[in-house]
Amino acid sequence: MLSKTHFTPGSHNIKTGFEAIHEAILNIVSPVCIVEIDGASGVSIAGNIGFGNEISASSEGAKLLAFAHPLHPQNLGSSLFKKSHHIKYAYVVGDMAQGISSIRLIKSAAAGGMIGFFGSAGLKPSELEKTLSRLQSEMNGMPFGVNLIHSMGSPLREYQLIELFLKYNIHTISASGYLRITAPLVYFRLKGIHQLPDGTIVCPNRIMAKVSRLEIAAQFLSPPAEKVVRQLTDQKMISESEARLAKHIPLADGLTVEADSAGHTDNRPALSLFPSMMNLRNEFSRQHDYPVPPCIGLAGGIGTPTAAAAAFAMGADYILTGSINQACIESGTSDIVRKLLSNASQTDMAMAPAADMFERGIRVQVLKHGTMFPHRASKLYDLYRQYDSFDQIPQSLRQEVEERMLQTTYEQEWSQTRKFFADYDPEMLIRAENEPKFKMALVFRSYLGKSSRWAIQGEPSRKNDYQIWCGPSMGAFNDWARGSFLEKPENRSVETLAMNLLYGACVALRRQAIIASGVFLPPDVGNYRPLSLKEIQTRLK
Repeated sequence: MLSKTHFTPGSHNIKTGFEAIHEAILNIVSPVCIVEIDGASGVSIAGNIGFGNEISASSEGAKLLAFAHPLHPQNLGSSLFKKSHHIKYAYVVGDMAQGISSIRLIKSAAAGGMIGFFGSAGLKPSELEKTLSRLQSEMNGMPFGVNLIHSMGSPLREYQLIELFLKYNIHTISASGYLRITAPLVYFRLKGIHQLPDGTIVCPNRIMAKVSRLEIAAQFLSPPAEKVVRQLTDQKMISESEARLAKHIPLADGLTVEADSAGHTDNRPALSLFPSMMNLRNEFSRQHDYPVPPCIGLAGGIGTPTAAAAAFAMGADYILTGSINQACIESGTSDIVRKLLSNASQTDMAMAPAADMFERGIRVQVLKHGTMFPHRASKLYDLYRQYDSFDQIPQSLRQEVEERMLQTTYEQEWSQTRKFFADYDPEMLIRAENEPKFKMALVFRSYLGKSSRWAIQGEPSRKNDYQIWCGPSMGAFNDWARGSFLEKPENRSVETLAMNLLYGACVALRRQAIIASGVFLPPDVGNYRPLSLKEIQTRLK
């Protein structure tokens, strides 16, 4: 209760009953005043609040029990983040590899006042260049970004991708999968940096880094390493003036804290990870005296309005969603995958070897329901660890690999693998010719890589081998959407999902503000259920 506070209704009379309170909480663009009148709880959305004189309920006034401010989805998150990316909502549609985060998907996000990142990982340079050309023409000035995944052991490939980004004026990237900062990443960040006459430093290229470990976050929150900056200067890749300004900026101006997510993940709990990352951001901002501190967002596990509310309540400047967008009609995957995702529960996930970091034993989180991929991929990794070449594997196991997984002979698969890497990363082939174990790794990686494409294409003959990146947020969303129009995958659009999460987060935060004032609310009062995009837009007017 708000002691020594009273309320006098205005043009809107006080309504009694939990149904009236429920509707008032859901009307997020109006304030909520919970009062005591005739011994019962009432609600009004207009009136005068007085402080200092506690009075009993009367026709002229009532005891104010709780108050919740209007809360528009536009007001969630950091105004700095929204302004810098020219967006309306602090909502990021995350990158999903091989074009699952498609042009159509990020266009829908931008049209809805958000920013999305095209999933470029796994695409050949020739494919990516065509896509970047399309992005520049089709996005028509709308906000968007492109993913850059760490090319482990291949800085040349990373430089090639950066040069493509610069060629097509891609100024915002999402850096993911990094275990250490690379020279190409620093090159992108510093290219074009300059200082205005008033001393303001302008850095045209923005990096939003996905991280789940403090030691990696520290690298992104620090200025680019002097050694790398000097290397780029000596190679005439950046100018002396660009190098001189490097020490005044963090490598990344956005840090996405990645908790238990789809794909590459450490399965970290957001409740313990995010506060530590936020403290680190604050510490580094003070230490380096950044004019503008890096924004910090949260990803992983955000599939419901309550989860989104929790992220903003913890201080997230923005939220990033991934798995739930893959089930949307605009994603670049198949209808059969969308159907599998719409039926997933939170326990239908498993960890499996990652194609791009296979030899290191790095794993990704995938859907296990409806596919044999996690089991088969793990078996391939076990064979790789145990044997130094494919020929050393016992005959019965070699036969199982060829018949069930590769569905061709090992040598035939190697022939196809050679063709792929000749275009994708030729340096790999030189090593494979001299190291049978590495050759085996590339063949097994070929299966892992193809398994994701079979899923994207909806290849019916390889349904048991679908690799579908997915985190528990997908199951949480399905639980929340069950019984509503969003239960069906054909009704899921990226803007509809985003606005439901944001609108619902506002409802959840207002409900909690009332409860925190000591007012009891039954579970159904203020419990937000999915609304159509049209209804949300009408309510926000």
